[in-house]
Amino acid sequence: MKKCVIAPDSFKGSMTSIEVCQIIKQKVAEFFPGCQTVCLPIADGGEGTVDCFLQAMQGEKIMVPVHGPHMEDITGFYGRFQDTAIIEMAAAAGLTLAEGKLNPAVTTTYGVGELMLHAIQHGAKQIILGIGGSCTNDAGCGCAAALGAKFYHGAQTFLPTGKNLGQITKIDLSELKSLLNGVSIFTMCDVTNPLYGPNGAAMVYAPQKGATPEMVKLLNEQLIQFDHILQTQLGYSVAALPGAGAAGGFGAGAVAFLQAKLQSGIDTVLELTKFEKQIQFADLVITGEGKLDQQSLQGKVISGIAKRTFPYHIPTVAIVGDIGEDIASIYQMGISAVFSINQVAIPFSESKKRSKQDLARTTENILRFLKVFH
Repeated sequence: MKKCVIAPDSFKGSMTSIEVCQIIKQKVAEFFPGCQTVCLPIADGGEGTVDCFLQAMQGEKIMVPVHGPHMEDITGFYGRFQDTAIIEMAAAAGLTLAEGKLNPAVTTTYGVGELMLHAIQHGAKQIILGIGGSCTNDAGCGCAAALGAKFYHGAQTFLPTGKNLGQITKIDLSELKSLLNGVSIFTMCDVTNPLYGPNGAAMVYAPQKGATPEMVKLLNEQLIQFDHILQTQLGYSVAALPGAGAAGGFGAGAVAFLQAKLQSGIDTVLELTKFEKQIQFADLVITGEGKLDQQSLQGKVISGIAKRTFPYHIPTVAIVGDIGEDIASIYQMGISAVFSINQVAIPFSESKKRSKQDLARTTENILRFLKVFH
């Protein structure tokens, strides 16, 4: 085997995608010493997205003083790759930043906008936003405000958060539009939730961000009012757009305020890292994620990888934690074989402690078998 491309997602709760890459790479080097290995750790737009891109592409991490989810002073960061900036929302409005004081009624995405502003002021013409892992429900108003948008309640400007979106009486986007002229913005968005309602931002995700049942009801009502305000002020609604409810309504705000395009996270990653060029002359591609299930078949990492290796007839193996029911169609998509790292029948709370060694053993068994034919 002369070339192996390793492109896994993280195994949620046990291993980052970078760690998975390192373990598999070590085993490939052990059994195929002369093999060229290309590591492309995949992230879904949440915490760790910037580091994954820095592993896969030549760039630099830029540290920036910004405001956190409670408007406290923090140091955020983004990745700069020539005139492209990769920004993960979690760096300025992430759940871990609000640990111990989770409250999506008052948290803000203002710091995300400050990261964007810094990137634009330093030459970014394309911004990729990873919007996973947020602790907010402000529909992106904080981000827009940091970029120059003005939100009025009567004659006074204010910073809307989840609890008072409905108080907006006027929106002025003139300064923001001037700033963003000539800048393309894309969001990595793999959920299809609408802005509000039973499957919306508040009802589905706010409880994970610390919202009580009463708060969930308030947040949902505010998002409904916010949509009516957008219709009045901007002349259109984005509430039903698939992904509008992502990241506390940030998906809706990104489209309404930033003219952003919502697109698949895996497609974004594979395009930016020039995946099809990376797999040229590859003898094997190894991908994987924590659980292979029906969601995996609908635009997630494994199916996204398979879609690109299939036309080139490159053997593609998926190493996963668990294997769900009804995943047979993954083979038609281009996955050659699926292997679970689970060695013994124990609960996840126990198996995650041995996930790294189990991944190493599973990879070793696959490579031992392949060695027979090389």
